[in-house]
Amino acid sequence: MLKMVSTLNRAFLHIQRRAEQSDPLILAETFVDIGPMFTMLSSVDHQIIYGRRGTGKTHILTALADQVRRRGNLPIFLDMRTIGSTGGIYADESISIAERGTRLLLDTLGVMHEALVDYVLQCSDSMPDFDPTQSFALLDRLATEIGQSVRVVGSVQVSTTVDAEQTGTESTGAGVSVSAVPALNLRTGSTRQQSLRVGENVQRAGIEQHRVHFGAVSQLLRRLVESIPADRIWLLMDEWSSVPLDLQPLLADLVRRSIFPVAGITVKIGAIERRANFRVLLPGGDHLGIEVGADAPADVDLDDFMVFGSNAELAKEFFRALLFKHVSAVLSAEDDDPEIPDSPAALVAKAFTQRTAFDEFVRSAEGVPRDAINILALAAQRANDDVISVQILRSAALAWYQRDKESAINANEDARDLLVWINNEVLQNRQARAFMLKQGDDSHPLIRTLYDARVLHLIRRGIAARDQPGVRFNGWSLDYGCYVDLVNTTKAPLGLWQVEEDDEGEPEFTEVPVDDYRSIRRAILDLDRYEQERGYAAN
Repeated sequence: MLKMVSTLNRAFLHIQRRAEQSDPLILAETFVDIGPMFTMLSSVDHQIIYGRRGTGKTHILTALADQVRRRGNLPIFLDMRTIGSTGGIYADESISIAERGTRLLLDTLGVMHEALVDYVLQCSDSMPDFDPTQSFALLDRLATEIGQSVRVVGSVQVSTTVDAEQTGTESTGAGVSVSAVPALNLRTGSTRQQSLRVGENVQRAGIEQHRVHFGAVSQLLRRLVESIPADRIWLLMDEWSSVPLDLQPLLADLVRRSIFPVAGITVKIGAIERRANFRVLLPGGDHLGIEVGADAPADVDLDDFMVFGSNAELAKEFFRALLFKHVSAVLSAEDDDPEIPDSPAALVAKAFTQRTAFDEFVRSAEGVPRDAINILALAAQRANDDVISVQILRSAALAWYQRDKESAINANEDARDLLVWINNEVLQNRQARAFMLKQGDDSHPLIRTLYDARVLHLIRRGIAARDQPGVRFNGWSLDYGCYVDLVNTTKAPLGLWQVEEDDEGEPEFTEVPVDDYRSIRRAILDLDRYEQERGYAAN
């Protein structure tokens, strides 16, 4: 038993924290589906996939790439952080937005071209019946179209120089030499050397601009899809939010015009919702970019799928499967004959002291797989050769919160002040761990900053109260790390939020967020009061 516990803790420590650092095959093996999520993503429609950091966007796109490859299609995975050969050119504000965006699309097309060349080469080697001639010809034309999409706007100066040079020597002579054998020597000679150099010097004075011929690119891509063995190309664009915000609408528009029209290409884009800008309106009612919903629906939000709401058992089932698949992959890679628990439930029983320890682990993750893996690694490090207890799990969760989340929030003074205020209002004054905001109020930029930092979690949308007809609220919870050190003290949260009072006037709390309540006035947070207090303090 001791050996098994040590082995499991070692495996927890070896689980890759970030999907981009892992082998794509291992990512495909360790993927855990939730409800209809993967089925929705498997459609051939263009889609935008939202999710905060750590919710699994890269993991699911990699698993999707593996699935479509098995179906005989061609996945092309693009990490937008690595597109382009010039370090800061896309963020260089001295270059126009149109120019930077066009360069970015050309670089994107260049990566697609390289992937298509590799695919055609592989097919020509592995498929005797496949003739790559047409595909290579189209790829050459696409490369030419990309390479020639540069023009210089400005004056052009051409100068021609001609240099001529001629040299020559002539000599003649006659002589008689007397020796033992009389001899007559005649010498005559002539040498000439002539050279002519012509040179042309072209000087361009202007601004080099890139352009894209959308029709030509789309036509070439369409013919390429028809010429290769794959039935469809899946363009999977990860880390969209790493593109500068002002360039995103232009890049989206270029993708919409040059790639979306190709019937044989499906585009999936992984992005952080609050850091994505797909569209801007233009005068006259037109728009630049991708119209979310019409051009590409954003019907997959990993944050919604990972918020398990009232179904605590579904959350536990997901994280049991997640741990089992990752541990199996780690141990199989390290040992030819690994001793692996035969089921997710068996793994949990061997790794945790009791069921409540695993339940606490699921709660500490707050539906974010990357946070779960990091908390588990810290817990395994503290446990060493022992099983993971509730106390070890709580100390690991607090350490992860302080190391990863609190330090990031402290760098933003305004966000830190709002978080302190929310903690005082919710944890101290109400002894709750969640609150409600009127729909619209939660678009406050600091709320979104705390949400992106994963210290606030959106747990329910569209909550109604009978004492406030016609008004809808969204439910938000504080991260586990905000209150874990209060557990088992007199200041510990008494529930999710207070929904009403009993007949004796005592507060009643709920643990399960639902859509309709009799009264929620004690659960509502008033951001206007925070703004007023903050303004008063500033004066």
